[in-house]
Amino acid sequence: MRLSLFIVFVLLLAACDPQRVYDDNKTIEQGKWHYENKLPFDVQVKDTQRLYNLYVNLRVGADYKYSNIFLWLHTTNPENKTDKRRVELRLANSAGKFLGSGLGDLYDYQLPVVKNFRLPQPGFYRFELEQNMRDDTLLHVLSAGVRLEYSEP
Repeated sequence: MRLSLFIVFVLLLAACDPQRVYDDNKTIEQGKWHYENKLPFDVQVKDTQRLYNLYVNLRVGADYKYSNIFLWLHTTNPENKTDKRRVELRLANSAGKFLGSGLGDLYDYQLPVVKNFRLPQPGFYRFELEQNMRDDTLLHVLSAGVRLEYSEP
């Protein structure tokens, strides 16, 4: 009985977000993100006719000391060809107020990185996030992830 209720709950959640293709986050141990710690996300893409949006998800603590974050976004396509793109994501305004949705001393972000693009072939794509800040170990980043969704028609 419990298993069937759980399955119904999961199906209801999926139905509430029809644009989502993939959305996952990885916890960063002790909130210490070392630059060598790339976070991999493997996404299966079936539809090459649709347009997609790619977002980066972040959760930072209130003690995060920067107003932005620079990341390398590594993308590997099904043929193992890679692309590397440096992105800057703004996390706070000029007065230092965090722009994410907050609860206590945590701030969550879902920030667009690439919008309205096509993935040219079906198969598995790997997206990897690598922090690219001045600090070898970036403190107070609690989790990071990616979301791939269908672009609005």
